[in-house]
Amino acid sequence: MPASEVTEQDVRNALREIEDPEMGTSIVDLGLVYEINVTEPAVVKIKMTTTTRFCPASGYIADAARQRVEDIAGVRQAVVDLVYEPAWSPDMVSLFGLPKT
Repeated sequence: MPASEVTEQDVRNALREIEDPEMGTSIVDLGLVYEINVTEPAVVKIKMTTTTRFCPASGYIADAARQRVEDIAGVRQAVVDLVYEPAWSPDMVSLFGLPKT
C-alpha cells in the first residue's frame, strides 16, 4: 500500500502485537504509545515510553516497534523516540484496547 494509505490505526494495530515482556500486555493497551505520525515519503514517527525510565527491556521494545512498523506495506522507515515525559502510570492502561477517556 502506498504511504499515503498507511494510517495511524494501521500502525497502532501493528504495535498492538508487541507485548511488554514484564507485563505480558500490548504496548498499545498499556498506554506506552503516546504519538504516531505518518509522514511522506513513507516514514512513521512514534513517540512512546516504557513503564519505568530504566526499564531493562526498553531497547528490545523500541527495536520491536521499529521493526514491526517497517514490516507494514508502504512504510519505508520507522523512527521510534523513547520519551519519559509524561511519565507512564497505571492510569494510562486501556481496558480491552479502548482509549482512556
